[in-house]
Amino acid sequence: MKIVAVCACTVGIAHTYIAQEKLENAAKKMGYDIHVETQGTIGRENELTAEAISEADVVILAVDVKVGGRERFEGKRVIQVPTEVAIKSPTKLLEKAKEVISVTA
Repeated sequence: MKIVAVCACTVGIAHTYIAQEKLENAAKKMGYDIHVETQGTIGRENELTAEAISEADVVILAVDVKVGGRERFEGKRVIQVPTEVAIKSPTKLLEKAKEVISVTA
């Protein structure tokens, strides 16, 4: 499964990067390909490419604030959750993403 994600918290520091790390680690353990963009106090980092978005089976938005560039995901399956969900239950979130793909495929 190919996943793209955006992580952004209200302050744009700790939770943004913790969510990124948790999602990346869970995806690696599950054998999924994931690219995570962060939108924090210093702007966008690891910005998602049009190619990565196009190839993605699902988009995960682990965000507590409005994110920039959301229009990039039009036509894609999008799951939006608070950063807390990505931090506390990254494996369950990825399992949910897999279910969403299976149901809508």
